[in-house]
Amino acid sequence: MKKFIVEDDFRQVFPDSVIGVVVCRGLDNSIRDEEEYREMLKEAEREALKHLTESEFSENGPVKAWREAFRKFKTKKGARSSIEALLKRVQKGQELRTINPLVDIYNSISLRYGLPCGGEDIDTFVGNIKLTKAIGDEDFIVLGEDKSSPPYEGEIVYKDDLGAICRCWNWRESVRTMLTDKTKNAFLCIELVDDSRKNDLEKALRELADMVKEKLGGTCETSILDGENGEAAIEP
Repeated sequence: MKKFIVEDDFRQVFPDSVIGVVVCRGLDNSIRDEEEYREMLKEAEREALKHLTESEFSENGPVKAWREAFRKFKTKKGARSSIEALLKRVQKGQELRTINPLVDIYNSISLRYGLPCGGEDIDTFVGNIKLTKAIGDEDFIVLGEDKSSPPYEGEIVYKDDLGAICRCWNWRESVRTMLTDKTKNAFLCIELVDDSRKNDLEKALRELADMVKEKLGGTCETSILDGENGEAAIEP
């Protein structure tokens, strides 16, 4: 049985972090009504403005929290959290484009709650998935490139037995595991650097699972990993 494991070396750096997980199975992620998803993203962008109340972008809550987190491990120059990248687009008035239903759904949740969300195709995983510190030799290829860009030693990554899945915690993902319109089984996650907004994460997690089931069918199982629970099954 494959598992998602939050390893001790990660927990030593972020002892109070909380990771919400949704394991989705039997989905239909084929492109449907793009206008529906475009409107969903527009509404999320409007809601995201509540996270941008400070005149200085870096002083807004989600941005500040994740910049502080990224200072605790070695990152690629210029790497920023996924939620900062989304909020920066909102601040600039740049509309998000639709990608595929799963990605559009988790991006909308991310914007509305001001929390990083991500997702990968379970059927591409090799062995267990770990949130951990990189060794530094993990294979990692992003969309549009054919050369591997391994993470730094000690960098926070998601990885499996074949290589890194996402670098700098939630900055950039591997093309090997990314969600596509052919994805049937998905691993989705929502991340907190500490437990100060655990209630928000729990609400966002329920909403994410409900939206996926409503729009894409299949089944969704949720779990929350924290200091007391370090792993979750990702296969039945």
